[in-house]
Order: sequence, then structure tokens, then C-alpha cells
Amino acid sequence: MRATFTLGRIAGVRIGVHWSVLFIFGIIAFGLAQGRLPQVYPGHAPVVYWLTGLGAAVVFFASLLAHELAHAVMARRNGVVVDDIVLWLLGGVARLKSEASSPGAELRIAGVGPLVSLLLGGLFVLGTWLLAMVSAPGLLIEVVAWLAGINLLLAVFNALPAAPLDGGRLLRAFLWWRTGDRLRATAGATAAGRFLGWLLITLGFVTFMRGGGFSGLWLALIGWFLIAAATAEGRQAQLRGVLAGVPVRDAMTKDPLTVPAVVTVADLLADPRYRYRHSAFPVSGTDGAPVGMVTLDGARQVPLERSRTVTVGEAMVPLSQTTIAGPDDSLADLLPHMEPGAEHRVLVLDEGRLVGILSLSDVSRTVTWLMNPASKR
Repeated sequence: MRATFTLGRIAGVRIGVHWSVLFIFGIIAFGLAQGRLPQVYPGHAPVVYWLTGLGAAVVFFASLLAHELAHAVMARRNGVVVDDIVLWLLGGVARLKSEASSPGAELRIAGVGPLVSLLLGGLFVLGTWLLAMVSAPGLLIEVVAWLAGINLLLAVFNALPAAPLDGGRLLRAFLWWRTGDRLRATAGATAAGRFLGWLLITLGFVTFMRGGGFSGLWLALIGWFLIAAATAEGRQAQLRGVLAGVPVRDAMTKDPLTVPAVVTVADLLADPRYRYRHSAFPVSGTDGAPVGMVTLDGARQVPLERSRTVTVGEAMVPLSQTTIAGPDDSLADLLPHMEPGAEHRVLVLDEGRLVGILSLSDVSRTVTWLMNPASKR
């Protein structure tokens, strides 16, 4: 699950948001402002209901963020590096750079999220009781009670034993402990995730056919997201298993052709060495050290009348914005950072010296070779 846009960083962890969050944010705000709040406490101005609904939606997503930050903190305590946190339709995902080292670590990392949601639900229950004791405004009591219920529901839903939910990771930890095989455990959790997804789609369809309307469609949508996320997670785990122990040097293209930063864009596009071989090239500075990467598509975006004055160094993606790896780094650990597109290729550096370049097609070729016994003969 990749972020559509980034909010910032908390404790060094990048916080991203998937587009589906905007959808559920709008549904929560609208449902409270136009549905539950006016029904329970009529007589207020519409703007009051909308501000209350929007405030409840913001606090709800803060609760989701606390849930995922708990995963991130526990992961760090167990020696797992956290790439980022992505909030999405079903809650959030803390993307880990590497796998947990043991079933016990997996159990701790996965279990802390639902526990935090359960704790938040309990605190909101306590808050509801205290606000009622001091005769606080009814709208405030209703919102806090709703936040208590939604956090408790989030804890229960996330504990379901199906990937990609936290309960799926708990199931994987259990299967890993029982079988000693992480890949088999992942396959089991993924299968459970697909089963739950299809079950929700079926229930949603039945609910819709019986006049349930939106609630049926909502169940089906959640089921569809579960199936898609579980399938993607299973595929990623399978690839990581195949690539376990394979260093980057075994998959990269060695000693790639480079482009001097002082070359103009027009000369780059006219040179047959660059026009027909690849779609992205490392860029070298005056001392020969890598300074970035240029793509042919990016170079072609430079207006024709400026292409003879704009240099590759001005049109390139700078090194600071390029993914860097070492030749001995684990290919499996690098995989989550790689995306389609020439601009996302990885530069492989050894003590500051360029030794290779890596693309998803290189990874795919390596996976095919590893999974095809005939190709190894």
C-alpha cells in the first residue's frame, strides 16, 4: 500500500496518506453531520454539526496514527527498521524495511496496534462517563462516545486472523512458530485474508439484495480492499522469500554507461549511445563521481529551444532524491523501495564509486532465473 501524498514525519517516520482515506474521512464527517448528530441532538445550526463531524473525523484518524506509531515503535525495539506509515481505508500500514527476526518479535509488533486501539477505546469510554457526570454538551458526549465505539471496533476488526490485518500477522506468527517456515506461514495468513475478503463481498451482496443499500456496498468494498491487499502482501512475501540471501550485485547491471553532467540535453538525445540502449542513465560530475540520474523522458520534457543550453546536470534527478544501495545489500530488503518507472531505478555505489544500476526488470530477471531450475544448468 503506497501513499498518495505525504503529511510529514513523526519521530523520523514518514507519514503518508492513501487516497482511500479521503473517501472514508468524507463518509465519517457526512454521516455524523447529516445523520447521527441531528437525529440524536436536533436543533443546532448545520455548521455546528459539520464542525463537530469534521472534528470527530480528525480525532479518529489521529487514533489510527497512534495505532500505527505503536507498531513502528515496537518494530524499532525489535530491531526492525520502519520505512513509513500509510493511512488507508482499513486503518493504516506501518511498512517495515525488513522482516521480524522471530515469531515472538512478529507477535509483539503485530499485537501492540490492537492493544493501543483498545486502550484508546477505554479512555474514550471513561471520557464519555466523565463528561456525562459534569453535564457537558450533548454533542460533545455523543462524539466522544462514538470515538470510544469506533476505536473498540477498530481493535476487534484488526484482530481478525486475516492478512493484511494485524490479526493476520498474529496468525502468521503462530503458524511460523508451529511450522518453522515463514513463507508457509505467510501463505496461510494471505489465504485467510482472501477468504475474509470474499466472505465480506458475499455478505455485502446479500445485504444489498435484501435492501441493505449502502451498508451492503460498504461491506463489499472492504472485502475487495482486503483481497487486493492480501494478494499484494502475499506476492511481496513470496518475492522476498525467493530473493532471501541474494545480494544486489547479483541482479544489478554492472558498470552502466554514464552521462557527464556538463553535456547538454540536445547532445544527450542525439547521441546514439543513449538513444537506443536504456531509458535512464547515471550522471557523473567533473570528478567522475555520481551526482544523479537522468531519464530520456525527463530530458525530452525540456523545451526544444532550450535543449542546447540546458545541461543534463540541470535536468537530472539529483543523487539526494535517488534510491542508493550497496552491492552487498540484500535485494529482498531493497525490493519495497523499488517502483515502476525509469526515474525509480537504483544506483549501486561502493564507497562512493558507481558500480551498477538496478531496475525492476533486473529483479524480475533474477527471480525468473532463481525459480526456473533449468536456467541454472
